[in-house]
Amino acid sequence: MTRQELIQQIRNKRSFLCVGLDTDLKRIPKHLLKTDDPIFEFNKAIIDATLDYAVAYKPNIAFYECHGPKGWESLKKTIDYIPPDTFTIADAKRGDIGNTSRYYADAFFNYLGADSITVAPYMGEDSVAPFFEYENKWVILLALTSNKGSLDFQFISDGDNEELYKKVLRRSQQWGTPENLMYVVGATRAEGIGEVRKLAPDHFFLVPGVGAQGGSLDDVANYGWNNDCGILVNSSRGIIYASEGEDFADRARESAHSLQQEMERILHEKKF
Repeated sequence: MTRQELIQQIRNKRSFLCVGLDTDLKRIPKHLLKTDDPIFEFNKAIIDATLDYAVAYKPNIAFYECHGPKGWESLKKTIDYIPPDTFTIADAKRGDIGNTSRYYADAFFNYLGADSITVAPYMGEDSVAPFFEYENKWVILLALTSNKGSLDFQFISDGDNEELYKKVLRRSQQWGTPENLMYVVGATRAEGIGEVRKLAPDHFFLVPGVGAQGGSLDDVANYGWNNDCGILVNSSRGIIYASEGEDFADRARESAHSLQQEMERILHEKKF
């Protein structure tokens, strides 16, 4: 998917919502466990229920890999089911030496057919470069995360008193462009989103942490906005587990619609 196609989806749906498909067999409704592929049946129902409001879907690969070949089959069926005009994110957080990354890219872009993949940057350019070799595919680089352990490394300063995450942002913009490179920026560090925006004014951000993790949608928009909207806000548990009963799809739709309505208000306020 191209940048302009993504922007057009945001305009068409009046939304910048990404639905995270962190599908856990322990949490999906019990009646689905009787089907041949409970994970796919759950995802299919969630996609059907939320497609009017979501511009992107993000399966977290760990929830599928843990089931071995069957999990990969469910993942492939899920990606194939999502309409081609809707952005897909393989949340895999890959990144290894160049030859290995090349095979990761082949797996997620060619076999799986995802539009994008999350990548860890800390092995440097040669571990990321293979993912940029695919036309109309995206790298979503971990920039500033909001987990507790992010304080271990991301905020370490050097002799110039610049934090490590800022160096990652500066250097990585030599590898990709706003047409194929996004950044993961955690919603629970609102001021941090503003700092990242200063260093990457034109790139899209994938922002997790709104909803169940406590991030503010208004803060994300205020700190992360650019002329093209520039933000995809992910919600996983707050939507897909809005109910764990047989009404799960209806409740997911209601939750997604509620977020989309807030986003439409923001888009209107921003005159987008």
